[in-house]
Amino acid sequence: MDITLSADQRAIEESVAKICAGFGDDYWTACDEQPRFPEEFHRAVAQGGWLGITMPPEYGGAGLGVTEAAVMMHAVGRGGGGYAAASSIHLNIFGPHAIVVHGSDEQKKRMLPPLIKGEQKACFGVTEPNAGLDTSSIETFARRTNEGYVVKGRKIWTTTAQEADKILLLTRTAKKEDGKRPTDGMTLFYTTLDRSKVEVRRIPKMGRAAVDSNAVFIDDLFVPDEDRIGEEGKGFRYLLDSLNPERILIGAEAIGLGRDALSRAAAYAKDRVVFGRPIGQNQGVQHPLAESWAYLESAWWMCLRAAALYDSRQPCGAEANAAKFLGARASFDACTRAVMTHGGMGYAKEYQVERLFRESMLPRIAPVTEQLILSFIAENVLDLPKSY
Repeated sequence: MDITLSADQRAIEESVAKICAGFGDDYWTACDEQPRFPEEFHRAVAQGGWLGITMPPEYGGAGLGVTEAAVMMHAVGRGGGGYAAASSIHLNIFGPHAIVVHGSDEQKKRMLPPLIKGEQKACFGVTEPNAGLDTSSIETFARRTNEGYVVKGRKIWTTTAQEADKILLLTRTAKKEDGKRPTDGMTLFYTTLDRSKVEVRRIPKMGRAAVDSNAVFIDDLFVPDEDRIGEEGKGFRYLLDSLNPERILIGAEAIGLGRDALSRAAAYAKDRVVFGRPIGQNQGVQHPLAESWAYLESAWWMCLRAAALYDSRQPCGAEANAAKFLGARASFDACTRAVMTHGGMGYAKEYQVERLFRESMLPRIAPVTEQLILSFIAENVLDLPKSY
């Protein structure tokens, strides 16, 4: 059993790290404070050919697996930009998967190349104010017309909707009570974000200000038939194809961010002298950092195990959820300890760890909470009764 990265995977890690090295702390501080989308970083990743790492080669992608994507996104998270960097390209990696699997040849040719080249950006319209994680209870409705659909409803926490040209949009085309199952009657679209019919309001938030989160109000948005992905009423099932990859990538990004914070803390602990000795010589400083290394390392190998299972078409729901859970927890703890290691300066923006700490809360909450992950594992691994 080989649990080391291959030469090709190490090359991915090194190449992506080199791109990240071109964007220093001042750049990410400015993006966070202004706030503004990291357009230059997004362009550099696109020019390097990385936005299509998992996309089919016939449409300009690299055709690689989720394992390689995890290696890539871990390098991005570790490269100094944290979740501002990772979230600016995250949707490109997993979001179009429903199009790849369920889209027509015409749709793939039309929709995928602009995303891979970085010529278009997309946002993901799923979560709603009155539904939260209960996706079966969404209310946004697509009414059938002779030429397509007319959509009306609301979405929330829609990332990059300020920047996006397109939206991957989950709606109802039939009422929940009319289906055999709660998830029946949901339809998936990938269509133009027509701002004459869609209002996008930015949500001020604690961290990752560079990449916007939004409340989206859709008022009679017309969607042509050719923008429907797959069959009407099966949209929820199409989304399931991308859930496990998303959890794996979120975990990998979180671990990268945590390792960046840990590296900064260790460097500070070696240089900071108090009472005539570097604070890193004190076990009270050493041990928490060493413990964070151990947890980050173990979470990383769970991510790679989950990715390997996915790429070999084996069941990986528990492992993917565990990877996200462990990665988020380990990252948050590492960032907390990084701030504490810096003492008062950990509260200052100069050393960056306060920014990483603020961003480390995100993967603990999104795209699924820790409580639902634990409930999923309890039910599906431990065979306990369903609790929700």
